[in-house]
Amino acid sequence: MFRFENPIFLWLLLIIPVLALLRFWGWHQRRRKLRKFGDPALLKELMPDVSKFRPTVKFWLLQAALALLIVVLARPQMGTKISREKRNGIETIICLDISNSMMAEDVVPSRLQKSKMLVENLVDHFTNDKIGLVVFAGDAFVQLPITSDYVSAKMFLQNITPSLIDMQGTDMGRALSLASNSFTQQEKIGRAIILITDGEDHEGGALEAAEAAKKKGINVFILGVGDPKGCPIPDGEGGYMHDAQGSVVMSALNEDMCQQVAQAGSGKYIHVDNTSEAQEKLNDELIKLQKGETDSVIYSEYDEQFQAFCILVLLLLIIEVCILESKNPLLRRFSLFGKGKAAKTAALVVVLFCCSTTMFAQADRQHIRQGNKLYHHEEYAKAEVEYQKALAANQRNPQALYNLGCALMMQQKDSAAIVQFENAGKLETSKKRKSMSYHNIGWICQKHQMYGEAIEAYKESLRNNPTDEETRYNLALCKRNQKQQQQNGGGGENKEKQDKQDQKKQDQQQKEQKRQPQEQMSKENAEQLLNAAMQEEKATQQRMKKAMQHPNRRQLQKNW
Repeated sequence: MFRFENPIFLWLLLIIPVLALLRFWGWHQRRRKLRKFGDPALLKELMPDVSKFRPTVKFWLLQAALALLIVVLARPQMGTKISREKRNGIETIICLDISNSMMAEDVVPSRLQKSKMLVENLVDHFTNDKIGLVVFAGDAFVQLPITSDYVSAKMFLQNITPSLIDMQGTDMGRALSLASNSFTQQEKIGRAIILITDGEDHEGGALEAAEAAKKKGINVFILGVGDPKGCPIPDGEGGYMHDAQGSVVMSALNEDMCQQVAQAGSGKYIHVDNTSEAQEKLNDELIKLQKGETDSVIYSEYDEQFQAFCILVLLLLIIEVCILESKNPLLRRFSLFGKGKAAKTAALVVVLFCCSTTMFAQADRQHIRQGNKLYHHEEYAKAEVEYQKALAANQRNPQALYNLGCALMMQQKDSAAIVQFENAGKLETSKKRKSMSYHNIGWICQKHQMYGEAIEAYKESLRNNPTDEETRYNLALCKRNQKQQQQNGGGGENKEKQDKQDQKKQDQQQKEQKRQPQEQMSKENAEQLLNAAMQEEKATQQRMKKAMQHPNRRQLQKNW
């Protein structure tokens, strides 16, 4: 793959046609003046040594040399390392029961928290798979459309509570039907629905929905959370929930129901307890699913190719010097310091200057390439040293500054990383790369719950790249978290838990997204999916408001 590191210099090629027009105008003026001296045929006989075509040839040789010099300034590069990858993956939609019964504490810390931890660990094992998230109780909603952005999946997961759905109860059939219609249209790919519940299906229809999913080629796995012996449901006020008769509600895991639904959906039932056995069994089952393949070609390393262009420039200048305007070439007239010596000397000086500056740039490029290799091998401290060497060779290399910031960020040196990203953003001429620098600054501030600074950084990123939906989503998320932070006053035990969650999100983003190498290209359709997620979340809220204004006609006998 061929590219230019500084393509903006290619605009200088517009000088070539301008010089050609000036040359044509000068030639026309010269002919008009010669006609004033006499007949052109007579003048030609009086000047037999004057060539008509040699000056034109010399002019175009200089034009070609100038064009090649401009190409050298643009720093031509060639991809030297090509890797072809076949990526295998499946599509998985998680249906998470968020009814009040999932707050029971027969599984530590609670059924819902255990389920969320299980899903988070499941996402950590995904590499090229896609995941969606459906939450259900007495009703079901798509919380996250199917996506390959695992960071967003974890963000949505952490915000799930039973209060998201006012209509309590447990409607497994509605959740399965909604999940079955939420997959992509891609063919020859394994699909699975993982329904996590305590098995208390109050509405019915789960078996029929599982059979319908099976007909579409979707495997339905049921993860039963809880104790079959039963456990009281906390009411959030230090006591336990009571039924209409005033008795304490005992919520028990209905394993028979879970097994029937799994069998109807050609899947498997897995019991979730306080061990990690359920996680291992689920991973083994997902590995067995058919996986689709996609090919990708990656050019991961580039070498400078200016040397060949500089050699051509030198050859063209030498040829231009050797071609004399006279038809009677004499050796005494062959001299670099003869007629037109100033122009020729200046041209040679320009060539030598371009060669030296480009070779200087080549030195820092070598350190950057070496740093990128170390970065890809997760040797971030060594990569930092190479990027520092690149900056020692060229302090104004924005790519070295950006990559150094990423290496520092991976070592949790966040304050130093922000400084490097800011310097890279100031020096970078490409708006897209400038946007990436400010995006990373925003992410670091977001991780430390510095939402005000994160919002400003994300805004600057969007000024340079308004189409980046991921940044737009993070900006909206920071604004929401800032409001919550102001309302709740920060602190306490919830803040400590949030810090840990944010740290996990940061680590996952750095592994999956890897914005660091500026040679890499990013993601498939994550930006569109994130935008869809935001729209879906707004639609969910609107539906919930309407549901509160117009209560559902179904009379729920149980609200857990």
